[in-house]
Amino acid sequence: MNPQMLVDQASSGGIPAPCWFIQFFKVLGFTLHMVPMNLWYAGLLVALGVHLVGREHGRRFAARLIQQMPVIIAVGVNFGVVPLLFVQLAYFKFFYPATILMAWFWLAIIGLLIPAYYGVYIYAWALRGDRGSPLPQAGEGSGVRAGGLEVGSRLIPTWKRLVGWLAAVFFVAIGFLFVNGMSLLDHVARWPALWKATRVAGAVTGTALNIGDATLWPRWLLMFGLALGTTAVWVVIDAVWLMSDATEAYRQWAWKFAKVLYTVSMVWTATAGAWYVFGTWSPELQESMFRFPLIVLTGLTAVASGLPWALLATEHWCNAKRATAAGLAVAQFGVLGINAVSRQVAQNLNLRPFLDVLAQPTEVQWGPLVMFLVIFVLGLCVVAWILAQVFSAKSAALAKLTVTEGEPDR
Repeated sequence: MNPQMLVDQASSGGIPAPCWFIQFFKVLGFTLHMVPMNLWYAGLLVALGVHLVGREHGRRFAARLIQQMPVIIAVGVNFGVVPLLFVQLAYFKFFYPATILMAWFWLAIIGLLIPAYYGVYIYAWALRGDRGSPLPQAGEGSGVRAGGLEVGSRLIPTWKRLVGWLAAVFFVAIGFLFVNGMSLLDHVARWPALWKATRVAGAVTGTALNIGDATLWPRWLLMFGLALGTTAVWVVIDAVWLMSDATEAYRQWAWKFAKVLYTVSMVWTATAGAWYVFGTWSPELQESMFRFPLIVLTGLTAVASGLPWALLATEHWCNAKRATAAGLAVAQFGVLGINAVSRQVAQNLNLRPFLDVLAQPTEVQWGPLVMFLVIFVLGLCVVAWILAQVFSAKSAALAKLTVTEGEPDR
């Protein structure tokens, strides 16, 4: 079967927005989505692990991040609407056939997201007590006891801890399914084989997974490596900007832990990225990405993580910690952004044999475009206001999240 037969041929009209507009907001929306998404994708696993086996400062960070996680997830899910909207707008000829082939797994994302969200809430509220009261001061008793993890004078039941770990596993699974869908969208040549393997009387059953695609595994691991880097940056941002009562000892720990975690992220990302580029890219894609001017983009993507790592390395001699932390956040946003741009360029090149996405005819509908821009800006303002309210509240639940014996919070 010619793969082109499975590409949507029903619509021949122009797309309702300029291609540059769609590309820009698709990349920008995905980058905004990646920041909170990274924190639940890898950060939640890191926090749960540190909360289980870490010492005083590590468990304090872990407890703070877990309690922040419900807001982080809500922001990330809403930001995820933007890139998904523009994928369906300009790439619908590929998006819908790809997700129909794996329809049940694609729908399973919602089935995994809802219990994962509740699971995070359960663990976060367990840290504060069933009635949401703040944690006791450090030194009031902490540790692990039979039947659960002790927090202050309370005991987190084992089932609540297991629910937290299950939520983290669900989020990793969601990432895996998303990468399946997006990698399948890119590789139209794989569609006929998946259709034949899962069809019943010629009908699509929606049970295909793109696990045979060589690009799937390195892309999934590459995203996890980037997520570890974002988590490392968040450790510093939380300690320097969000904690009103952070001690100097805690902040020193935060910088050192973040540097170690970001180093792991760089090694992980470099390994997965090299596997992805040199082990799975087609000769045509390699030729395009390693030829001027795209080789500049490819090179910048490869070395971008070095800037946040270098900023983390200034911890020993830099006195302007808040300014450095702000620069660190901007640098990591740039790392995620340039990776999103490279991914977008590679996607367009992979799809070019079937459709030149950038050359699609347009029938611009200015009314919806203006409405989108207004709502997008208002949405950013609302999210910024909500986060400002959360951070300025300085609630006791976030100010007293010390979960091991040691010096008092205040």
